[in-house]
Amino acid sequence: MSLRNLTTLFLASIISLACYLRADRNRYSWTLGQAMNIVTRTYLEDVSYRQLYESAMRGMVEALDQYSDYIGPDQYTYFEEGLNQEFGGIGIMVEINPETNRLTVMTPLVDTPAFRAGLKAGDTILAIDGQDTEGMSLQRAVKLMRGRPGDQVRLSILHVGAQEPEQVVIERAIIPLESVLGDRRDPNGGWLFPLEDDPRILYIRLVNFGERSVDELTETIRDHDFEALILDLRDNAGGLLSSAVGTCDLFIDEGIVVSTRGREGQTFRAYSARMPMLVSREIPMVVLVNGYSASASEIVAACLQDYGRATVIGERTWGKGTVQNVIPLEAGRAALKLTTASYWRPNGKNIHRLSDATEDDDWGVRPDEGFHVALSEEEADRVRRHRRHRDGFRPEQSKPDDREDDDESNGFFDPPLRRAVEHLQLRLKVPTA
Repeated sequence: MSLRNLTTLFLASIISLACYLRADRNRYSWTLGQAMNIVTRTYLEDVSYRQLYESAMRGMVEALDQYSDYIGPDQYTYFEEGLNQEFGGIGIMVEINPETNRLTVMTPLVDTPAFRAGLKAGDTILAIDGQDTEGMSLQRAVKLMRGRPGDQVRLSILHVGAQEPEQVVIERAIIPLESVLGDRRDPNGGWLFPLEDDPRILYIRLVNFGERSVDELTETIRDHDFEALILDLRDNAGGLLSSAVGTCDLFIDEGIVVSTRGREGQTFRAYSARMPMLVSREIPMVVLVNGYSASASEIVAACLQDYGRATVIGERTWGKGTVQNVIPLEAGRAALKLTTASYWRPNGKNIHRLSDATEDDDWGVRPDEGFHVALSEEEADRVRRHRRHRDGFRPEQSKPDDREDDDESNGFFDPPLRRAVEHLQLRLKVPTA
C-alpha cells in the first residue's frame, strides 16, 4: 500500500473515532435532555429545568467521591468568600443558642459596623429586616445579614440584661475574615497571642487556609518575642494548598513540603521550601490536631512532623489526601470542585483514608509517640465551648472573677493544650507545677 493511501486511511480512522466519541457523548446528552423534558411535563409537582440541571450536575459529581461537588450560583458566592477571606456584611459571629433556640451573637468582629453599632457577645437577634429569627436556620440568618456593601439591614436586638429590644440599623461593609486567632481578646477586642498561663509561649490558632493566612501568620510571628510556639489546627478543615505550603515554609528552610500525583501515579508537582525560615529551629514547636483537622491542616502537620520541626499532639487527623481543583462554569457564576490529584507527605506516604480503610491502616497524621490525647465527644464539646467563650469580646467580663459561664473558672482545662504546654515547658527546662 502506498504511503499516500496509508496516510489517508490513518486520517480516516482518526476522524471516524472522533465522530464515534462525539456521537456517544451526544447520545447521553440527548437522553438527559429527554428525561428532563419528561419530568417537567409529567411530574406531580412543578419543577424547573434549572432545578433538574443542578440536581443532575450535583448527582454526577458527588457520585465520584465525597470531596467532588457542583457549586451552584447560590453557594458559589459564599464559597469564594471563604477562600478570599472577605464578604459583604455587618461583622458578627453568631450561633443558635441551644437553650433559647434563638440567634445569639458570639462576638462582634473588631472595627466592623456591628462593633461600632454596640452589639455585644450574648445579645439576642430577635428579627432581621422584620423576619422573626425564632426557629430560623443559621444558614438562613447569615444569608439575610450578608449583602452588598452600602446597603442597610435592620436588626431587632435584645441586649444582655435588657428588658426591651432595641431597633438597630446597620450599613453593610466589606468584612475581612480572620484566619489567625489568639489565646484571648484584649480589652479593645484585639487578639492576645502569648498564653495567659505562660506568656513565653505564643499560641496561634489557624481556623482555615485562605488567601491571606500566610501574611497574617507572618505578621503575628514578627510582632512577638517568644521562646516556644503552639500552632493549633484542631477543627481546621483545610483550604488552599498554596496557603498550606506557605505556612510550612515559615518553619523549615529546605526540602519538599508536599507533592501531588495524578491518575497514573505520576508526580504533577513537588512543592519545596523556598524562603528563609521565619522561626528558628531553636524555638520548640507543637502542632495540635484532632479528628477534624483535614486536607491543608494535614499537609502542614505531616510536613512539620516528617522534618522533626514540631511535635504533633492530640488525635489522629481526618485523612483527606486528595486535591480538588475549582473549575468555573457559567461565566464564573458556578463551578465544579473536582478531585484531580492526590498529595503525598515528605516521607512518601499518602495521607488519604480510603472508603474501606480500617483503624490499623496507614492514613491521616498520627500524633507523635506518647502524645496521643484522646477526648470523648462530651470533652471535645467542652473544649469548643471554652474556646468560643475566650474568643468572645466581653469588656464588661474581663475580670477573672466575673466569668461564671466559663468552664475554666469551674476547674475545666483543655487537655491537649495542657499537654502541649507541659511538653514545651520541659523543652524550655522549666519545671511544671
